[in-house]
Amino acid sequence: MLVPHRCVGNKGEPHEFTFNVCEKDAAHTVAIVAARASCMSQKAEERKLVEAALEGAPYAWESLVRRYEGRVYNFGLRLTGSESDAMDLMQEVFIGVYRNLHRFRGESMFSTWLFRIAHNKAVDMGRKNKPYLETSLSSDDESAQEEMQPLADASTAPLSQLMQEQENARIQALLAALSWEHRLVVELKVFQSHTFDDIAALEGISANTAKTRFYTAMRALKKLLEKQHDL
Repeated sequence: MLVPHRCVGNKGEPHEFTFNVCEKDAAHTVAIVAARASCMSQKAEERKLVEAALEGAPYAWESLVRRYEGRVYNFGLRLTGSESDAMDLMQEVFIGVYRNLHRFRGESMFSTWLFRIAHNKAVDMGRKNKPYLETSLSSDDESAQEEMQPLADASTAPLSQLMQEQENARIQALLAALSWEHRLVVELKVFQSHTFDDIAALEGISANTAKTRFYTAMRALKKLLEKQHDL
């Protein structure tokens, strides 16, 4: 596709020239620009909602809650496997958000800030319920990373199937087979799209440990899915 471009020459006289732009690349660029514009618009809008909520406007706080209550609930449901625990966690998260709303500076997306609080609340809940949440899956399976690393692309196969599931019950059943630590890493990596470095910082562990836990979880999920398909 030839795209005309108008510029000014050395003598100040405007002239036109054309250059080739791959239509696919152009469409990709347009999509990126649109996504960034949407992100900036949402960021500005939510910043205004936060300011209004701090000034005591009920509609502003209710709007923020409605935007994220479903995501926070599903976050809790995937981690705890319990509807009542997910509801408790959601309540704790929004109480924490409300109490700390004045600390939100608008430097990041509101969702990023909110889910940092959700993560901390989930970790607190995990520590309290650790005997109940632990399973037989070892958290020290160092061989998992070595086995899965060469097949990095293939290791996302169980993730793809997991993400395609429409029923929380199926996702819960799969994640329930993992220990709390592995479940949390899967949540952060798959559903929250964090990098291993992000996960390491959040969990206070090394990036290598985060990778090991993730690959251990992927191997366990892969075996579970294969077993289900054999039935």
